Amino acid sequence: MAGLEDLKKEMETVAVVEPTAVREPKKDKFGRAYATGRRKDASARVWIKMGSGKITVNGVDIEKYFTRPVLRMIINQPFEVTNRVGQFDVVVTVTGGGLSGQAGAVRHGLSRCLDNFEPELHSALKRAGFLTRDPRVVERKKYGKAKARRSYQFSKR
Repeated sequence: MAGLEDLKKEMETVAVVEPTAVREPKKDKFGRAYATGRRKDASARVWIKMGSGKITVNGVDIEKYFTRPVLRMIINQPFEVTNRVGQFDVVVTVTGGGLSGQAGAVRHGLSRCLDNFEPELHSALKRAGFLTRDPRVVERKKYGKAKARRSYQFSKR
């Protein structure tokens, strides 16, 4: 029976596992976190820092740049999921694509930025699907077709 007791003691020592090391926040000397987000042909460079919740896109206030409320809602989704509404100042430089693609790129960059600023938010952002780049892009036009798949109109005579 002594062998069984030794085995039990060994199992108890093996069961005690050190918690995994939590990632360190990635911030610059000004206390900002940076990330790049992409969607369709748009790419957004995003910086966040602690503040009053002001969001600036290409030097313009968010209400003037993204006039449609749906686009502003898309951009604010990462803050709502992580319960950080109004806690960060955001500066965004976005280029390429249309407004919808740009809003998606800003959301992707903002999510990655929050992940860099507070690594413990990673699981909530990942669960919501905000850390994954949306791979859907416009299909290219093929020869012999009017668009990517649309054929020219058939004429009987």
